[in-house]
Amino acid sequence: MRKILHSDADCFYAAVEMRDNPAYRGIPLAVGGSADRRGVIATCNYEARAFGVRSAMSTAMALRLCPQLTLVRGRMDAYKEASRQIFDIYRRYTDLIEPLSLDEAFMDVSHSPACQGSATLMAREIREAVKHETGLTVSIGVAANKFLAKIASDWNKPDGLKVILPEEVEAFVQDLPVTKLHGVGKRTAERLHNQGLYTCGDIRQTPLRTLLERHGAFGQRLYDLAHGQDEREVKVSRVRKSISTENTFAEDLPDLAQCRAQLPELIEDLERRYARLSGYRIEGAVVKVKFNNFQQTTVEHSDPAPSTKRFEQLLIEGWQRQARPVRLLGVGYRLSTVSSDSSERQLTLPW
Repeated sequence: MRKILHSDADCFYAAVEMRDNPAYRGIPLAVGGSADRRGVIATCNYEARAFGVRSAMSTAMALRLCPQLTLVRGRMDAYKEASRQIFDIYRRYTDLIEPLSLDEAFMDVSHSPACQGSATLMAREIREAVKHETGLTVSIGVAANKFLAKIASDWNKPDGLKVILPEEVEAFVQDLPVTKLHGVGKRTAERLHNQGLYTCGDIRQTPLRTLLERHGAFGQRLYDLAHGQDEREVKVSRVRKSISTENTFAEDLPDLAQCRAQLPELIEDLERRYARLSGYRIEGAVVKVKFNNFQQTTVEHSDPAPSTKRFEQLLIEGWQRQARPVRLLGVGYRLSTVSSDSSERQLTLPW
């Protein structure tokens, strides 16, 4: 039986800003780009969320929802330093840590001797240490697998703790909405709802064969999660599958010619980013196009050495799907490891 913690810092970037500047406390606050340059909200505090402001929302929309919103530019150095402090605290309890971002991580404490092996006590100590040493708060979920631990960490936010004991799993997942399941996005949720599947309980009443017929291999995943099962291990090292760069333009690009004119600079930036990696090789090229109606499309092609011409071909194909002004362009490489033996080796769990 594994003991997994999922820790998530509460409105992390905004929390760092409020910690460092008391004037930001108690008012709607967001970290993001400016509205006149089509900025996007990176994160916001709970006062802003009360107005409907959310991460990944355009800054212009956020200001319409909350005209009194205070907007600040991000300070990545400050966020990285706060993250380093938080992860140093995690390492007091286990070396089996899977970072998901600067402010989020899984921890396997199954064999940690801390707190006499109690995952619940470890979670409490971690929360208190983070609060005392960094002035920030984290919410932690405790469960027997990653799926349940991640859901639990969001249960009592902010500054929350939720423990799902093994004997509580059956009752907990029964009424859990399918939108909470790992891998279920908006479109998959619509498909499930159209099939009358709204909760894990609904999925549990559906034969596995039916799920496989309707959803292929993902049907097995749905079946397992609906029964509270998740055998994914905490991965100490993560393998990158892609690298990309993109640009949101201050003014829409009106036609294909203007889009093509932006490609060289994007490709140059992509090549610089790729040059900083080691242990990876290029497997394909990707172009992302977001139109002025906020709909987006991606086009990709397997190619170990994609040229500018290849990116142009993908751009043309993507743009022709709607043939309208473009607000964002992105280019990327699909990647694989040079040597799976050396690059994908993971630490063995201490059974």
